[in-house]
Amino acid sequence: MARAAALKSENLPADSKPTLDMFTKNIGFTPNMMATFAQSPIAFNAWATLLGSLSKALDVKTRDSIGLAVSEVDGCNYCLTVHSFTAERMAKLPAEDIVLARMGHAIDPKRDAAVQFARKVIESRGHVTDVDVQAVRNAGYTDANIMEIVALVAMYSLTNFFNNVFHPDQDFPAVASAGSI
Repeated sequence: MARAAALKSENLPADSKPTLDMFTKNIGFTPNMMATFAQSPIAFNAWATLLGSLSKALDVKTRDSIGLAVSEVDGCNYCLTVHSFTAERMAKLPAEDIVLARMGHAIDPKRDAAVQFARKVIESRGHVTDVDVQAVRNAGYTDANIMEIVALVAMYSLTNFFNNVFHPDQDFPAVASAGSI
């Protein structure tokens, strides 16, 4: 059960409305997570700015794979449903790639290195080893790319934590639990 209300358009704080309206227009509906998050214009707009900036990082398949890996580690069912839906429809990831991403891997070797590194970052709370950093460099990622991976982990963790705290009602198709994948 949701711990905070998903606001209706007429109840939104004025400073959140333009951002939420933009998402609603782009997505075609207003996800409950966003309508809930919009209660705090400061937090919501900061997240939206980060999301917009990081949408230019790496490629969409790698970003969505990182989102799946981080959400799996964080145990965020809401984000797993969102990322599974968007990975399939927007990034065109086949179901087997979505399952692999949740387990911290990818079929593509370069993407696999990024997803493995992202999973290590979230599991270790950033305390990765020199070997971990070198492995992602060896796959062809620059230090700037590695910084983007870390920023993506942080951004996905933010929404994972938000959803784990507030439990917005699901509005994307459910996904199988990790134990059954």
